[in-house]
Amino acid sequence: MTKKDKAMELHNKKYNCAQAVACSFSGEIEVSERLLFKATEAFGRGMGDMQETCGALSGAVLLAGLKCSDGNTADPNSKAATYKVSKAMVESFADKTGGTVCKELKGIGTGKVLCSCPDCIKAGVEVVEEILKL
Repeated sequence: MTKKDKAMELHNKKYNCAQAVACSFSGEIEVSERLLFKATEAFGRGMGDMQETCGALSGAVLLAGLKCSDGNTADPNSKAATYKVSKAMVESFADKTGGTVCKELKGIGTGKVLCSCPDCIKAGVEVVEEILKL
């Protein structure tokens, strides 16, 4: 099963877009699916149903932090590198979907849908695979 298939299966089980993307990589990132599920729950529907940053993108960027951070709480040194990866992911996602804001992607207020939730989830998975190489 591909990661896209896994993410769509999770979304069909009522995972939100962030959960579907992040949880489909739990094995590769060595974080339990349950913890990823909990950590991404608030990112649904554009961050807490505010229709802002797309949840699929938020889930992907969360994985960037988990993969790229040095985890050194005493003397953090990985932020700049992690931000660079995150920026590349955001730009790639926007290129694939036409934007990063949930309400704009869904056409709320404009009536013009740029990208459906399932297609945003697939784009989020692609970004993770292409940039994080997971």
